[in-house]
Amino acid sequence: MQQDILINWSPQETRVAVIEHGALQELQVERSLERGLVGNVYLGKVARVLPGMQSAFIDIGLDKAAFLHVADLMSSINNRHADADLPATVAKPIEKQLFEGQAVMVQVLKDPIGTKGARLTAQISIAGRLLVFLPQDNHVGVSQKIPPKQREELRQRVVALAGEAGGGFILRTNGEDALDAELAEDIAYLRKTWGRIKDASMRLPPASVLHQDLNLLQRVLRDVVVEGTQTIRIDSHEQFDSLKLFAQEFMPATAQKLQHYAGERPIFDLFNIDEDIAKALGRRVELKSGGYLIIDQTEALTTVDVNTGGFVGARNFDDRIFKTNLEASQAIARQLRLRNLGGIVIVDFIDMTRENHRAAVLAEFQKQLARDRIKTNVNGFSALGLLEMTRKRTRESLAHQLCEPCSACSGKGVVKTARSVTYDILREILREARQFNPREFRVVASPEVIELFLDEESQHLAGLSDFIGKPISLQAEAAMAQEQYDIVLI
Repeated sequence: MQQDILINWSPQETRVAVIEHGALQELQVERSLERGLVGNVYLGKVARVLPGMQSAFIDIGLDKAAFLHVADLMSSINNRHADADLPATVAKPIEKQLFEGQAVMVQVLKDPIGTKGARLTAQISIAGRLLVFLPQDNHVGVSQKIPPKQREELRQRVVALAGEAGGGFILRTNGEDALDAELAEDIAYLRKTWGRIKDASMRLPPASVLHQDLNLLQRVLRDVVVEGTQTIRIDSHEQFDSLKLFAQEFMPATAQKLQHYAGERPIFDLFNIDEDIAKALGRRVELKSGGYLIIDQTEALTTVDVNTGGFVGARNFDDRIFKTNLEASQAIARQLRLRNLGGIVIVDFIDMTRENHRAAVLAEFQKQLARDRIKTNVNGFSALGLLEMTRKRTRESLAHQLCEPCSACSGKGVVKTARSVTYDILREILREARQFNPREFRVVASPEVIELFLDEESQHLAGLSDFIGKPISLQAEAAMAQEQYDIVLI
């Protein structure tokens, strides 16, 4: 699989686009004021225990208490403190494991999403370049993506290198061809990190951060880069230098793929990424055959409806439906990744009368999903002909990250957040500054956007003004909707 990675960096926002065979497949966005929490380790404080739900709410210092289920306590707390006459696999009720005010070390599994707080686990895991360290476990495993014939040999190598110091390890997919020296280096790094976490837990009060996961740029090198990655291009020289040093120390083979992009065109214009992002925020996805998808996301689940549209290329109706569904299966798999849709997904393919057609569509869909880094589980077609599946959800979807409910339509639609609009404006000014040479740029926008520029985004605006060497003035226009703006060249 041929892959290219484009990184658009600015002080306020980092955007990473994963390109496969010339098409955008995945987009990750991290904002300096809204950094994700997944992977962070906290010393939490039990705020409330709910025996009826076998769960607890934990204060980790956020606005909303985080959620911890008893299942995420079993191996980390129960097995270490269980009575000797109880089987290790039997979990005590949560009310016998936790009490209000108790300090407990936890890790974020899922970012806060919508009205829900963060999801936690007490089973700490620390990801390295080649291995994942499980400090409270003694199990040694190997990624299921590695061929079965190689797994036992690789497992024995990790067991030998891990020694008797305790803790478990899982060999990641990119560790398949690693040398023993590289694995030993990763083991030492992970154990040192765990030692720092334990030391911090003894010094800091409850509701404190003990460990932060890598930033987005570093996580891309750790988690996204694969053997087929051709180039990793970034448009910031400063961040390129920093990332190059990180790669040379922790993943030398990846360092040679890094390139600094200094072209005149914005880096995302190379593959029309912003155009694809705009399309990914809409409900309708056009298919080349003339059919189309309608994608609706709710808090409970995501539905995808497949329609034939004006496609009449096949000789008979059954073939027409089959070809549309085949194309749709490829498009749906791409949209799930691009939009980062997680949780329950229901796909309503066009009804197929032939069983071999249904089997072929299902096989193609599973083939396309196999390219997804996020875990998926396809349950097949239900009695109603609906395809049911799940995709692991760890962070907000693209639409929830970039948009907010529209006050003008009572929440039935979405508009970009004021912050998203400010970042669009900053990018547009930079684009205009490369093409024209005015005395001044004037931003005319809604009061909400202008207020952000005067307050939280004032440093980013001033930084851009210094960078382009031109003053940028602001003008609030009450008649403008939140997404509307004009950039006037004076």
